[in-house]
Order: sequence, then structure tokens, then C-alpha cells
Amino acid sequence: MFASTRSTVRRRALAAAGTAAALALTLAACGSSDDSAMPGMRHGNTPTATSGSAMSGMPGMDHASDGNGLADAQDGYRLTSSDSTLAAGRQTTYRFAVTGPDGRPVTGFALDQTKRMHFYAIRSDLTGFQHIHPTMASNGTWTAGLSSLASGRWRMFASFTPDSGSGRGRDFVLSRTVTVPGPADRTRLPAAADSTAVDGYTVTVAGKPMAGMAQPLTVRITKDGKPVTDLQPYLDTYAHLTAFHEGDAAFAHLHPTTKVDGDHGGPDLSFHAELPTAGNWRLFLQFQTGGKLHTAALTLRVG
Repeated sequence: MFASTRSTVRRRALAAAGTAAALALTLAACGSSDDSAMPGMRHGNTPTATSGSAMSGMPGMDHASDGNGLADAQDGYRLTSSDSTLAAGRQTTYRFAVTGPDGRPVTGFALDQTKRMHFYAIRSDLTGFQHIHPTMASNGTWTAGLSSLASGRWRMFASFTPDSGSGRGRDFVLSRTVTVPGPADRTRLPAAADSTAVDGYTVTVAGKPMAGMAQPLTVRITKDGKPVTDLQPYLDTYAHLTAFHEGDAAFAHLHPTTKVDGDHGGPDLSFHAELPTAGNWRLFLQFQTGGKLHTAALTLRVG
């Protein structure tokens, strides 16, 4: 009996040692991988299950994401496009499609802030921001009309919510990169600040977001030192706020919480802010007065 017990204990000890060794080898392999040369990749991100390393060298493809929009695929949905380069210095178009888990183009999308697709273009240095609402053909191909692009590397984001299938009711943000040929001078990100000016308006942000924590953020809009109270609804709200992280262009949409009540919004607007990563984020606030859309940009430091 005692011999049998000692034998059992020995077998369990050997099994535990084998498991520990296997785990150590796995961790060592993960720690030795070098993805620093792969565009759009951030150390510590969790790869999407649908992304394959065999495709990592293809232009416009990025295969790591932790919900920040830096992947072209998530949970069976994929952003596809044959456009890997776009012309510089003139208006151009970017064509893309979203395929579902069955591999077919998705054609049914739910409304999100009055639109079925929100499309964003941002240069790697976080300049040249464009927020577009593309049009979709009956075969599921979307066309986004872009203003003039400066030479460099750009990331194209598609934000959408399927209205059927396994992803029904879920918010997705997928992206691909494109190259705009020509000499590319990198613009240094402006220093973090609480306020900025655009079209005669002053936009001031109050709040100190912490990485990974949901916190309120308040935006105040004034003109000539006086509170602005004639904001008009834009996309079913008084302001649309998007943020991109310095270094990798990770995406975040800050959701408005201010109730819309006619054409007299302002001066204070509230947002639900949850920025996942510390560092500098470039904020783009879009608001409308007198039928004109204004876009204010400032750098926010997240601790």
C-alpha cells in the first residue's frame, strides 16, 4: 500500500514538473518574438483569433488588436480592400468591403448616430484627420471619398454594427493601412493642452482620464469669451469626439451623454471617456453651428 502511494505521488510530481517546463518554454517563445518591424503592432496586444501570421507581410494588413481598431479582422468579420496605395495631393476614393464569418460581403448594417458606416482616415503622425460617411453598393462595396492626402502612411478605419448574423448589435472597428507615395515629412504632435481654437471658437476640455478607467469628460465651447449656446445637432448629438493614440494610432470613440434639445446646445458637453492606454491621445471634436461643421483638435495626456 505504501509503495503504491509513493508511486502515485512520484507520478504526480513528474506530471507537474512536465507541465511547468512546457509552460516555461511557451512563455520563453512568446517573450522572444519580435514584432517591432510589423506596422500597426503594439507589444502586449492580444492577436485576433481570425488573424494569421502567414498574411502579416501583405500590404495594408494588421493582425493584432485589443479592441483598439488596429486589426483588419475580429470574430469572423474582416475589412477587405484592394487599395494599398492612394494618390497624393488630390481628391481620391478608397473602396472596401466588410465580410462576415461566412466569407460573404455584409450588406446589412444598423444605424449608429444616424449612419450605417463611419469611416476615418488618419496619417501615422495623427494629422490629416477625415471623418466620412461612405456609400455602399448593392454588392456590399463601400466607397469613401477622401480629400487631398499628404504623402506618408495612413490608416483607414471602418466603424460599424451588423444588424444580423453572429455580430448583430455589436460595435466593430476594423482598419487597414495604405501608403501615399512621395516624400513624407513627419509632423510633431502638439503638446498636451486643455484648450484649442478653431474658426473663432475656443474649445476647452476638463477632466483627467486614467488609462483603462471609465471617467467623465466635459467640453466647453466659447466664442469671444462668451458661452456658445447655438450648437446644432450633428449625428444625433451636439458634438462627435474621436481619439487616436500617439505612436500606433489606436482608435477610441468617446460617447456623448448630453441630451439633444433643438438648435441651442452648449456651452458644456459631457462625454463618457474610456481610453485604454496611457500616453498622448489626439482628440478631434466635431460640432456644428449655422449649418457649418467645425473640427477642433487637441492633445490630451492620459495617465
